[in-house]
Amino acid sequence: YPLTVAVLPGREVGLRLYHDRGQIDAATVRRLAGHFTTLLTEVARDPDREPLRIPLLTPAERQALLVPRTMPAAFLPACIHRLFEAQAAQRPDAPALVCVDGFGMRRVIDGEVTYGALNARANRLAHHLSARGVGPDVRVGLCLDPSADLIVAILAILKAGGCYVPVDPEHPADRQAFVLSDCGAGILVTDAALAKRLPATDAAVIRLDADRALFEHLPETNPRTPVEPHHLAYVIYTSGSTGRPKGVLVEHRNVSRLFAATDHWFEFGDRDVWTLFHSFAFDFSVWEIWGALLHGGRLVVLPYLLSRAPLDFHRMLRREGVTVLNQTPSAFGQLIQADAELAAEAPGLSLRTVIFGGEVLDHAALAPWFERHPEDAPRLVNMYGITETTVHVTYRELSD
Repeated sequence: YPLTVAVLPGREVGLRLYHDRGQIDAATVRRLAGHFTTLLTEVARDPDREPLRIPLLTPAERQALLVPRTMPAAFLPACIHRLFEAQAAQRPDAPALVCVDGFGMRRVIDGEVTYGALNARANRLAHHLSARGVGPDVRVGLCLDPSADLIVAILAILKAGGCYVPVDPEHPADRQAFVLSDCGAGILVTDAALAKRLPATDAAVIRLDADRALFEHLPETNPRTPVEPHHLAYVIYTSGSTGRPKGVLVEHRNVSRLFAATDHWFEFGDRDVWTLFHSFAFDFSVWEIWGALLHGGRLVVLPYLLSRAPLDFHRMLRREGVTVLNQTPSAFGQLIQADAELAAEAPGLSLRTVIFGGEVLDHAALAPWFERHPEDAPRLVNMYGITETTVHVTYRELSD
C-alpha cells in the first residue's frame, strides 16, 4: 500500500505511519499526520461537533494559504488612492493615462496625462468635494463618459473620503434613476451635456466642465481625510438579471487585497500598459484602472464605440504597446477574428498577458488564436469572480 497506518494500543494510543517512498514523500506524510492530529485535537475538544465541519489545516498552513509569502506588504491593507499617491510622488513625470478616440487615435484635448498632473487635478476636485460634505462612506454618484475627467473624478471622490457610485451614461434612464435613488447619493458628479440627459435627482450636481471655476484654484496638495482601509471605495450595482439590481459595497482593503493576492502570478509593473475597455459600472474596470495606477503603469482610456470596433481596437493595441488586456470571452472572440484579418500588418502586438472574466470561457474557441500565437506570448489566464467578491476569485492559466 502507498500508506499504512498502524494503531498501537496501550494506556496511550500510538500511531505509526508506513509509506512507500516511491509514491509518497516524507513531507506529504508529515503533513497528513499534522492534519490527523488537528482532527483528533478538535474531536477531543468538542466531541459533539460534526467531523465534516472540522478544519484539517494547521494554523501555520492556514496562514500560509491566506497570505502568500510573495504578497507585497505595502498593498495589505491600504486605501487605494494613497497607493496611487505614492506612485505619483515617486514618478510624477511618468505617463499615467492617455485617451484615444473612436478610431484609436490620441485625443488632442486630453493628450497624455502624467502621474503628477493627474494627482494635482484630482486633489483640486477632492478639496471641493470635501467642502461640500464628502467624507468617509459618503456615496457620490458619478456619471461621465470614458475620459481623463472620469479617472480624475474617481480619484477625487476617494481622496475626499467618499465612495463613488457609477451611473453609466449608456444605461437606460430608469436604471440610472434607480441607482441614484437607491444609493442615497447627495452629490452627483457629471458634465453639462450629460446633466441634461440624466433623470431628475435630489442630488446636488457638480458639472466638471461648467463648474470648473469652483475648484480649479484650490490646492494641489493631497487632502488629509480620515479615511481608512475599512471605508467604502465604491458601490457597483449588479445587472439585476435575477431581479432588482442591488448595490454591492466594496471597501478599500478589498481592492488592495485583490492586487496583493495576485501579485505573485502577474508581477505587474511600471512598464505595463493597460486599457480601460469596460464600463466603469462593471467591476472589471476596477481591475483595469487600479491594475495600471497602483503599479505605475499607463492606462489607455477608450470610448465605448472603439470597444465595439475590433479592427480599430486591434490597431490601437499595437500602436499604444498594450501589455495587459482584460476581456470577456465574447469580446476576445471578435478580437481573434480581427487578429487574423490584420495578421499581415506590422508591427505585432506587445501583449504579455490576456485575462478573461465576466463570462464562461469556451476553450475550443481559442484554437484560432493558439494557431498564430505561442501559448506563453501572451499568457492567457481565465479568472472568475462576482462583484460581491471584488472582481476575481479563481485563476487558471490556459494552454493549447
